[in-house]
Amino acid sequence: MFDPVCPSDLSPFRVGDKWADMVIRCLEHGPRRFSELRVPLRGITAKALTKSLRALERDGLIGRTIHPGPTRRVEYELTPLGRSLLTPMAAAAAS
Repeated sequence: MFDPVCPSDLSPFRVGDKWADMVIRCLEHGPRRFSELRVPLRGITAKALTKSLRALERDGLIGRTIHPGPTRRVEYELTPLGRSLLTPMAAAAAS
């Protein structure tokens, strides 16, 4: 999803920490589990991803849903506020 040759940390548009804008882009097409987010975000540590997810949830940009059952499943998805950032992020990336 993110080309290692492209210096995404030089993005002119940044929300939160280093990884937050990429996490938002990963959630663009629907909810994902923690392990599913780590695949496109090569190079992110579990600790850094946890920190980003908590900060984005605190700021109201993503929601966290816990699905009960024998194996507890947690999914993250964009809130309407988080989804509203996709258009400006796309415009900034295009320029």
